[in-house]
Amino acid sequence: MYKKIINVFLLFSAVLATATLLASCKKNSSPARPTLYDSLGGAAKVADPANTGQMIEKGRLLIRNIVDSAIFVIAGDTAINGHFTTLLSEVGSGNLSGFQTLSKNLTDFVAVATGAKDYTYTGKSMIAAHDPAQNPRMNGKADNSDFNAFEVDLVAGAAKAGVPANTPALTSVAKLVESLRSQVVQQ
Repeated sequence: MYKKIINVFLLFSAVLATATLLASCKKNSSPARPTLYDSLGGAAKVADPANTGQMIEKGRLLIRNIVDSAIFVIAGDTAINGHFTTLLSEVGSGNLSGFQTLSKNLTDFVAVATGAKDYTYTGKSMIAAHDPAQNPRMNGKADNSDFNAFEVDLVAGAAKAGVPANTPALTSVAKLVESLRSQVVQQ
């Protein structure tokens, strides 16, 4: 399940990164427009509640909160959590390293895809992340019903993080996630 989450977020981030790259390459004499990342809180620094004494960009903190909440929602969703048995087994035995890596990678992916300037995504492409032949942590290929369940879980995760479904920025993120469907759905 976590692998599927990772893969969906990775796919989501790749699409967002492409859209951001295309927008940044477009020559325009008008002032820079705010990015989706800016609408999620941007680069303003705030105290990081997970790391005492450290600061974090407000946009990254919101994205991390949504990512982590969505991971937990997906972990409990029997419709799709079978894709993440490796991660669930690790967490069940007290090993949080896979969860922490997934959280960081997905947070980086979404931050970069939405226009963050201070982060780099170095993970797999969406296609590779969701292909068990290229990603042994992925248990099976996703189909359209899996992707639909992921989208529902993502919205539920955002709500648990305090972001209502009708928030304009979340609506934009949802459209970008949907644009990744063809890369994630491989069955």
